[in-house]
Amino acid sequence: MTISTEAITDDGPLYEAAKKVYPQRVRGTYRRIKWIVLWIAIGVYYILPFIRWDRGPNAPNQAVLVDIAHSRFYAFFIELWPQEVYYFTGLLILAALILFLSNALFGRVWCGYACPQTVWTDLFLWVERLIEGDRRERIRLDAAPWTGDKIIRRAAKHAAWLVIAMLTGGAAMLYFVDAPTLLKDMVTLKGPSIAYLWAGILTFTTYALAGHMREQVCLYMCPWPRIQAALTDDDALNVTYRFDRGEPRMSVKHAAQAHANGQAAGDCIDCLQCVAVCPTGVDIRKGSQLGCIQCGLCIDACDAVMTKVHRPTRLIAYDTDENRKRRERGEANVYRLIRPRTILYAAVIALTGCIMLYALLTRTSSHLSVLHVRAPLFTQTAEGGVRNGYTLRFSNKLSEPGDFTLDVGGVKGAATTSAMAKPLGGGGLTVHLDPDSTLEVPVYVTAPADAAPGKSTPITFTATDAKTGERSVVVDNFFGP
Repeated sequence: MTISTEAITDDGPLYEAAKKVYPQRVRGTYRRIKWIVLWIAIGVYYILPFIRWDRGPNAPNQAVLVDIAHSRFYAFFIELWPQEVYYFTGLLILAALILFLSNALFGRVWCGYACPQTVWTDLFLWVERLIEGDRRERIRLDAAPWTGDKIIRRAAKHAAWLVIAMLTGGAAMLYFVDAPTLLKDMVTLKGPSIAYLWAGILTFTTYALAGHMREQVCLYMCPWPRIQAALTDDDALNVTYRFDRGEPRMSVKHAAQAHANGQAAGDCIDCLQCVAVCPTGVDIRKGSQLGCIQCGLCIDACDAVMTKVHRPTRLIAYDTDENRKRRERGEANVYRLIRPRTILYAAVIALTGCIMLYALLTRTSSHLSVLHVRAPLFTQTAEGGVRNGYTLRFSNKLSEPGDFTLDVGGVKGAATTSAMAKPLGGGGLTVHLDPDSTLEVPVYVTAPADAAPGKSTPITFTATDAKTGERSVVVDNFFGP
């Protein structure tokens, strides 16, 4: 559905009533690109959970897995722990920057080709055309009375939509548990109830958004059309109707008469094919609009018409506002893909990617975090010493057991004790961890009376992996009276 913002009459309502959009089938370059992106995207979505990746014993062999039960995220050779959430932050930053760069270069190309809403809506439209026919047939079917044929067609369409929606919702669950196992359990009705619940929610949202709401998601729900307007400029390539070529628009017959009389006539024959094929019902000839997702289908439709009437193609094309102004001045088109805005985005993308890559390549297989016990902040011993309590969390990311030595520095003469660690010569402790596990160890640090520090003294905890030699150093504070 789409709503025009044109006033009807001076005394009538300001906005036209909502009209259902019936996108027409179209063939051409951009439609082929959309099909390629669609099938690649859907193929990756459904196949990816079944790809295997050997990580050794005691580790899942699913290539991409969000293991909520064990607080892990696996992506081929990468394994991320909850403490490494900054990697996800970096990925989100990268995704945003890439979106900004694509917008500066080619407008809303993401919306037109790769957005999940676009991909699944295209798939649902393909099913609808297959069952109910193309645009004219669907319009006639909607207007026709309810007959046996109409009921069968509608039931078949919605059944097919529901099957696709259920496959979509079910496939999403395969990213959270071993895919073959969960698929078998769900098909045999032995799966966990939470999996059926979320699969049902995603089935409903897919069916509603791609089958019924369609362009309304782009027009009213998605924030990106409103954001991208602030990120574009006159040199960004956008789907554009070339007014200088198309106006004044008139039929082929009237154009021939105008030329015979020495009058101007544009190439646009006002066939409305660009509107008929638009998935959001936009008339691109009215200029840049919120509903235009830059998919290029209107380009394919217009090119087909121009070819039939023996006129040059690309009356509608990916073009820039700057070129439109240049043509008005009688100057040649200039395309500036490399400019300060795109250079800045590309540089920040490269910098963020390098930082993430460095962090990934230098990440350790162990980790230590320290939390000071706050209640009480410190206690005093009978001998006059001062004791502070800490909770140390050790992480062993390897698939084999690990032993860590803990050394404490910064507080002169301090003694370190723990009921969950073995004492080590020199005042240190030894902590044993199981494979791929974390362990919280309560540790007490006691300073003697003759060396009791002041209100706050920095204290250093150093954990050393006995097998790999990796060291994790954490600085905290030791408090006294």
